[in-house]
Amino acid sequence: MILAPLMSVLPLMVPDLPTGPTPLPAPMRHFPDRLHAFVWRNWQLAPANRMAKVVGARTADIVQLGRSMGLTGPPRISPDQFRRSHVSIIRRNWHILPYEQLLTLLGWTSAQLAYALREDDFLYIKLGSLKPQCDPLVFHAPDAHAQLQAARIAASLKELFPNGVGMMPKAPFSFVKELSTGPVDRGSSARDRPPRYCYSYFGLYGDPFGPEAGDPYPPAYLTRLSRLGVNGVWLQAVLPQLHPLPWAPELSQGAEVRLKKLGAMARQARRSGIGLYLYLNEPRAMPLSFYAHHPELKGADEGDHAALCTSAEPVRRYLTDAIEAICRAAPDLAGFFTISMSENLTNCFSHGGAARCPRCSTRTGSEVIGELHEALWNGIRNADGQQQLIAWDWGWPDAWAQDAIAHLPTGVTFMSVSEWSLPITRGGVASEVGEYSISSVGPGPRAERHWACAQERGLKTLAKVQAGATWEMSAMPYVPVLRLIAEHAANLRRAGVQGAMLGWTLGGYPSPNLEVFNRVLDGEDPERSLQAVAEKRYGKDAADEVVRAWDDMSQSFREFPYHIGVVYTGPQQLGPANPLWLEPTGYRATMVGFPYDDLDAWRSIYPPDVFIAQMDKTAAGFTTAANRLEALSDRGVGSHSAVQLEAGLARACAIHFTSVADQARFILRRSQARTDTVRDELRDILHREIERARRLYNLQCEDPRIGFEATNQYYYLPLDLVEKALNCRELLSRL
Repeated sequence: MILAPLMSVLPLMVPDLPTGPTPLPAPMRHFPDRLHAFVWRNWQLAPANRMAKVVGARTADIVQLGRSMGLTGPPRISPDQFRRSHVSIIRRNWHILPYEQLLTLLGWTSAQLAYALREDDFLYIKLGSLKPQCDPLVFHAPDAHAQLQAARIAASLKELFPNGVGMMPKAPFSFVKELSTGPVDRGSSARDRPPRYCYSYFGLYGDPFGPEAGDPYPPAYLTRLSRLGVNGVWLQAVLPQLHPLPWAPELSQGAEVRLKKLGAMARQARRSGIGLYLYLNEPRAMPLSFYAHHPELKGADEGDHAALCTSAEPVRRYLTDAIEAICRAAPDLAGFFTISMSENLTNCFSHGGAARCPRCSTRTGSEVIGELHEALWNGIRNADGQQQLIAWDWGWPDAWAQDAIAHLPTGVTFMSVSEWSLPITRGGVASEVGEYSISSVGPGPRAERHWACAQERGLKTLAKVQAGATWEMSAMPYVPVLRLIAEHAANLRRAGVQGAMLGWTLGGYPSPNLEVFNRVLDGEDPERSLQAVAEKRYGKDAADEVVRAWDDMSQSFREFPYHIGVVYTGPQQLGPANPLWLEPTGYRATMVGFPYDDLDAWRSIYPPDVFIAQMDKTAAGFTTAANRLEALSDRGVGSHSAVQLEAGLARACAIHFTSVADQARFILRRSQARTDTVRDELRDILHREIERARRLYNLQCEDPRIGFEATNQYYYLPLDLVEKALNCRELLSRL
């Protein structure tokens, strides 16, 4: 049986399935029709019988349709693989299926999908806050024209991918088993050391304590992390899922079961010397209908929700009681960290709407933030708990952030994004870093200023960094720019900061990055750390060349055209898997979801030519490093398989960055008059994209870590790269 990843969701916390604007789907002219696109895009993620159920076909009909396009298989899709793929399935069918058929494909209720769109790391925002208008898709036997187009696709596959496509040498998510098996160590208490905590490389985000979520932190994986100096991990917590909401206890079905699972996970982690932390973004807003019965709790409104006002004493009491209950049920829990501004609508100041609340309109943001943390801290103290409470200043306005630090309870730990507000100049364009940057080595002035305020109060301080991967490049298990990682750790140590959140949901792979970062933060010389880690992982005779390759990539990554707009909307996560169109789609790029062809969003503050040049500069060092590492591998120097995998990551990064540059060139050129010169340039770009797709296809088939990130799951699969080749060939036929 295929298991849904979310269970016992909170029915009153989710609205009807959101729609927003309903534009026509983005064109897919390289397929005969939407039915063929549906079969193609689900071939490697959904069982054929499930696809058949969606469109009213027989399983044999689906298989025949796929094979008519030259696909081999279909591959077997295990229940675990399907369970781990729901975000990828939703995204790749967003322009193909209406909601009703998407629910059938997933095997979900509408409440489950609504919950995922809202709580699965802002999935609906990543999808563009809209749902393309898709008519119901019904199976029909292909007509002669569709059969001819399918045959042409099959012929193209035979030419471009002569070994066949459809089956996968290594199944998606095979790394889960690899990371979950191996030796298990017993570790010392993580509470004795400054936190160094990260997110699971493969955990399911939305409902991590639900019965279908699996174990994001098996002991062998924890041991791998611990041996790299990691002593903490984290998961999202939604309080009503763990403690009954007194005004609507029906929203908390399954809370007792989840709480027991949390206790067991915290206990298991502590046995490995790892502390488990919970991410709190509370109290979550409630639908307006909730306040018909509880008007005294209503705070600032936003759309069809309103904040549970933390200036109302019953709301603060609930927060205190919930944290106390969690600490008593999970005494091995290491602690909590908060985001109290932005993200979800929570307190009345969180989205800047306090003026709409009769209570908070007369108060300051720093007072409300301090009071919120006091309520959480009281819960820990009431339980006589040893848990830490980490207050993160993410989103706190500069105008009152330091006053908010002054209002935090004594005993709370304070955390700031290290690289935030760091001034940079890339390609002659001056700006400041927001967050999610490895290419910019912190700390920046904002963090230093806030840490100083906290330290003056006697509060412990932490840095939030991205030590493994970042939205500058999240489709790899880690970005091998270890010189930058070592520099950042050394700078933090000089700043007197010895603990760190090692990343948001990305970057939790047990990588050389994490080991170097922690060794340097512990006081080891950066040069010695780089050499020692290279020798341990790749062999003594390969270490010098590996370090040189890391330096090649680090130097060129400093050229990445950083801006938070580029980081969130650029196509660097998809690389050559992002389709191209000869005519503008009219779609706006979404946050690490669909880049579409929105070059203005991709480049943000950079002129088009500067954006392209910077992406080319970024790619150059990764290409040099890939050549260096591939030469090592060809000569059989060092640990062959390890060097080969490192070479593959370097090459994959280079392919992504060069593809972004060429996609931008294509969009610029397509708007120009179609002279022979412009047509030749467009054709050259399409041919280069085909070759990149073929190269990346081979790399991903050998290394299923490529293209994956925990909350976005697979950005692309091998068939998406094959599709890009078909997409380019179709465009070539029209030039």
